[in-house]
Amino acid sequence: MLDAVVVGSGPNGLSAALRLAQAGCSVLVVEGQDVAGGGMATAESTRPGFLHDTCSAVHPTGALSPYWQTLDLARHGLRWRSSPTSVAHPLTGGRAVLQGRSLDALAESLGRDGPRWRRLFAPWLRGDQGVLWSDLLAPLGLPRRPFAMARFGALGALSAQRLAGLFQTEEARALLAGHAGHSVLPFSTSFTGAFALVFSLSAHTIDWPVAEGGSGAIADALIAALTEAGGAVETGRWVGTLDDLPPSRLVLFDTSPRALATIAGDALPARFRRRLEAFEYGPGVFKVDWALDGPIPWTADGVADASTVHVGGTFEEIAAAEAEPWAGRVAERPFLIVCQQSALDPSRAPDGQHTGYAYCHVPSGCPLDLTDRVEEQIERFAPGFRDRILARASTGPADFEYRNPNLIGGSITGGAATWDQLFTRPVAQLRPYATPNPRLLLCSASTPPGGGVHGMAGFHAAGLALRRLRVAPPRLPAPA
Repeated sequence: MLDAVVVGSGPNGLSAALRLAQAGCSVLVVEGQDVAGGGMATAESTRPGFLHDTCSAVHPTGALSPYWQTLDLARHGLRWRSSPTSVAHPLTGGRAVLQGRSLDALAESLGRDGPRWRRLFAPWLRGDQGVLWSDLLAPLGLPRRPFAMARFGALGALSAQRLAGLFQTEEARALLAGHAGHSVLPFSTSFTGAFALVFSLSAHTIDWPVAEGGSGAIADALIAALTEAGGAVETGRWVGTLDDLPPSRLVLFDTSPRALATIAGDALPARFRRRLEAFEYGPGVFKVDWALDGPIPWTADGVADASTVHVGGTFEEIAAAEAEPWAGRVAERPFLIVCQQSALDPSRAPDGQHTGYAYCHVPSGCPLDLTDRVEEQIERFAPGFRDRILARASTGPADFEYRNPNLIGGSITGGAATWDQLFTRPVAQLRPYATPNPRLLLCSASTPPGGGVHGMAGFHAAGLALRRLRVAPPRLPAPA
């Protein structure tokens, strides 16, 4: 009998399995797809030689992950590639806000809002950043930097709309809007300010990186580390019920709450299954990949060097666009998250050519083809963009869910981070990874700390699993 079986091989499933294997537990990861990794995958979806990330693309929280920093993933082939400009936000008139690690440089570029931006972020940038990110990427508990986290909680509880009210310039407000857009929530919603703060803070902490060769390299490195620690991964094995799994003392689910309820069946009380099925996933995404004969021709200087470009214009424009999916509508001018992996990693495209990647938020399960709207929005800030397109591949919400059943309705965040689900993912209970059945645990992005490629939900769920197994947690080396 195995100590544990992990269902699903996303970043959290692999991280949970690896932590268990490091403690000497026998563990098997079971994955339905033929290739492990979940959203960490790369494919030649447009033309041969052009490597496109199928889901996750730029990984600041991956590089900042307190657990992954203790792993020598470079020894297993993972190389981070980055630019000094993490985020660019183009505006009309050939202007753009550029954000890198330097707080002073950004503050200087924000004019009269510079001192306000510096006062907002400087306190968190003092002290041990590793400890701060351990607190930020953890479930509710006693933080190691309590004053920093208390301040973060007070400001993060604000809506993005109220947080932006601290600033006057179009540049500062737009920059916050781009970061808040990662929340996939209307900007009037409480705690959307927390997303603006986290993403802004990460850009001042680390150069936002991509994985050399594609996001699949992250999965490959984690699988290599897991195999070295004695664990195993089995692909091409879909799980419909618990009877489809080999005997084990524990089962950890790197799945949606809906899948846990279905697979577990009567092994969970009907009332708890109903609570899992009531979990809200929120809007989906529509994504386009491009093979390009050159870099995106942004009008503003410096934008072409950024790993991520937030495209949507002013705070007001982005706020209006992000409210539409929650009303069941598609924005005429959607907010785009554009990733320029080949600008950082030349291996993504043939010599002299580039890849492009962009997605926008749409109503859950939206069937519309939004390729034209996405390209028109980029053309607005990069005239001549369409002339550089050699080939394109579009992915809608149904395509995302078909490829990965965890992405319900095309939602890539593991579930809506609304105020009532931000700290109670997927249900309100003291131990978010537990279920009423002590043998079954949930370790996906539908548990704290939520979406993102960092593995910390799996890490913390594995901690509970080790206590259930009465196994001492492994001693981890200091972060690199």
